[in-house]
Amino acid sequence: MNPDSPFAPTRRLVLMGAGAGLVAPGIFATPLPASAQQPQGAVIDITRARTDPIPVAIPDLAGTGDGARVGRDIARVIQNDLRNSGLFRPVDRQAFIQTAEAAAQTPRFQDWRVIGAQALVTGRVLEQGGGLRVEFRLWDVLPEAQLQGTAFTAPAANWRAIAHMIADAIYERLLGEKGYFNTQVVYVSETGPRDRRTRRLAIMDQDGENNRFLTDGRFAALTPRFHPTQRRIAFMSYQDRGQPRVVLFDLDSGSQQVLGNFPGMTLSPRFSPDGRSVVLSATRGGDANIYLVDLGSRRERQLTSGGGLDVSPCFSPDGTQIVFNSDRGGDQQLYVMDAGGGNVRRISFGRGRYATPVWSPRGDLIAFTRFGGGGGFAIGVMRPDGSGERILSEGWQMEGPTFAPNGRVLMFYRESRSDSRGGGYSARIVSIDIAGFNERPIPTPTDATDPAWSPLLS
Repeated sequence: MNPDSPFAPTRRLVLMGAGAGLVAPGIFATPLPASAQQPQGAVIDITRARTDPIPVAIPDLAGTGDGARVGRDIARVIQNDLRNSGLFRPVDRQAFIQTAEAAAQTPRFQDWRVIGAQALVTGRVLEQGGGLRVEFRLWDVLPEAQLQGTAFTAPAANWRAIAHMIADAIYERLLGEKGYFNTQVVYVSETGPRDRRTRRLAIMDQDGENNRFLTDGRFAALTPRFHPTQRRIAFMSYQDRGQPRVVLFDLDSGSQQVLGNFPGMTLSPRFSPDGRSVVLSATRGGDANIYLVDLGSRRERQLTSGGGLDVSPCFSPDGTQIVFNSDRGGDQQLYVMDAGGGNVRRISFGRGRYATPVWSPRGDLIAFTRFGGGGGFAIGVMRPDGSGERILSEGWQMEGPTFAPNGRVLMFYRESRSDSRGGGYSARIVSIDIAGFNERPIPTPTDATDPAWSPLLS
């Protein structure tokens, strides 16, 4: 490979699409034969991409009839995904010289070099009965080398998922880590006056599309969390005489089931990494302690004790530790303990109080909300031992960080005092890179709080 290429390899990667297999419901991926030498490790450093986003040309995928329309739509979704990451700069389409149809057959690389493209995406959409075959290739323009070629077959209704999967493939092939575009976000939709809010569960794609409501608002819903491997959500609901209970929601059937009739209130549920149990906080008397509930037997095991309020537990991705916030030291701070409940140690020591900790899927960071201490609210990250604390965003009121499945991006919600819709209050979900750049709002049809990111659907 040309060492002067902007994608000169820094480490080797296993190619995506190297074998056929089911990668999402109804979607199959198979490799396309290489049209040119296919290098094994074209990666640039993400730190460099933050300051100098990768210029990538994304013409419409070629096709005829409805295939041409779907090809345009898929190209727009890919372009938006990559642009929204802050790490790619789609080349202006008005600068394109070669047509999409011609590029899908044989790219004329000089036409793409001259307009500044370093990577090129080409492809074709073919109608097959009621389904689609979507072919795409990723090219490194300077050495004129194909980096990847994959064909997807799927029902026509799954075109948007295919687009997100192609964006994920491009992201991984050029940056060397998994993408996060083919994911969903569950959140709490809020409507009505601030003192009488209706709170419903809602779910959407990570880019705000395909929004739908999961509950009808008769009972308030809070703090939804995804199961790590199944299409299930755990959340807190006020269904039982106004007492908060943990409810399990099946995304396929829509059925709801209360986790258990435990004494007191059960709060802030989250699945264990193996999906076999739920860790939560439960009130008994004037205290709140952390419990582990087995999803099979529904037996509970108390993990903390000693007075005070221990809430918002979250497992480390390897399942060996739990982070939570507690006022056991007189002020609300973050603590980490072994998964069995022992070896509790405080990790937050900055100014103010800390809440809503969540462990990165990579295991290297814990995100949190910080408030007070002479300032407003802030979203930040620290290492699991408490070192390296960094504030990513500050404002009047913000809370509830959640990591993308690759650990690269956070979502949280931000409230504002004024609202163009009236009522003097609004709440919006925003995303931000863990380096503290590229903060941007995620569109939702209503006010939105308590986001939770799904695992990668592919």
